[in-house]
Amino acid sequence: MKRYLFLSFLLFLTFTLKAQTLRPDVFIVGNGNAAVAAAIQAAQSNVKTTLLLQSGGFDIVPVQKGLHSGIQAAFIKKIKDFKQIKDSVADISFDKQTANEVLTKWADSIKNLTIIKNAYWVKADRSGNGWVFKLNDGKTVRPKVFINVADQKLNTALKIVAPTNVPWNKLDYHHTIYKTSIAAGKWMDAGTANTFSLYQLLIPGQENLVYVDDAQNMLLGQAAGAVAAYAGFFNLKTSESNLKKIQGELVGFKLNVMPFADIKLDDPNWKAIQMVGLTGVLKASIVNGEAYFNAQQLIGTEEIKQPIKDHYYKAQIWFDDYKSDGITIAAALDMICYVGNKAPESTKKEVEKKWKGIYAFKTDLDFNRQISRRELATLLQDYMPPFNVTVDKTGKILR
Repeated sequence: MKRYLFLSFLLFLTFTLKAQTLRPDVFIVGNGNAAVAAAIQAAQSNVKTTLLLQSGGFDIVPVQKGLHSGIQAAFIKKIKDFKQIKDSVADISFDKQTANEVLTKWADSIKNLTIIKNAYWVKADRSGNGWVFKLNDGKTVRPKVFINVADQKLNTALKIVAPTNVPWNKLDYHHTIYKTSIAAGKWMDAGTANTFSLYQLLIPGQENLVYVDDAQNMLLGQAAGAVAAYAGFFNLKTSESNLKKIQGELVGFKLNVMPFADIKLDDPNWKAIQMVGLTGVLKASIVNGEAYFNAQQLIGTEEIKQPIKDHYYKAQIWFDDYKSDGITIAAALDMICYVGNKAPESTKKEVEKKWKGIYAFKTDLDFNRQISRRELATLLQDYMPPFNVTVDKTGKILR
């Protein structure tokens, strides 16, 4: 009997110890804007995510001025719904209690997201390629990837030499870093034409760490969540991050990766314009710190000739033979079929069917008229996406 009780006790003790060890793919410490957005995105990207609040609730500050997208835009909408505000452009204010109620309800509905409240870490260290955190309530958290949201105490404990005041990049087509953007639209220097590179979230030599130096920025938090989730999901190091896959994931969750002030999230061609815009094949006009895509503007040959040739060798031959100053819809399809190895007749018939249905274009289809920037971006993304062309960490095209 004594032996039986002893074995039962050992089994109970073993089970209890295992239950106290959490092994999420992604772990975040913090209760502010960036930490919450990171946790939501990581969980939505289908990895087990644990958020340590170190308090009884969230501590959300008013959302910063700028282009709202992704989780930030969704949060604003949920606040408006909670307060029964119907004006889609109205500014909102909220207290912490309201933010807590909205976020708690939202977080409870998200699969893969575990939130630990009223606990704090007492010891933090490396554990192989991952991390180990001891909490004051007896739990141990062993994540694959850790997102540190400007926590200086954790920097000290983990011996992290973290950058401070990491700058956003003003959109400048003379510098290709914009092609590595994973968040865009922060209000800065009286404008929103700003981007943030994937590689600005990573610290050289610090694997499986994603560092956010702005605890109040939901846009950066969401981007960090996707970067961490990619490494966790595929069991890779953060240095092996796939830029295109992560950008595609964030666009899929409606985060602006290009700061086009005139293209709203509910625009039916928003995704195509974002993806093609990242490549610089179609460039925005920057006026007073704002980037305007000018979707209805018609396309001239010189505008796209060199950018498309830069992305595709075969385009050089096509443009050498094309002599018109403007690009018609017929010419655009001819170029797409030639460069993208598509059958001209079947492609033309497909486009006719998609024009007002899938593409939701308001313009009539006339193959002989000049094509608009909106139309070309949509056709390129559908049939010959320049987004699929690989770039290096500086945005330079690799072929």
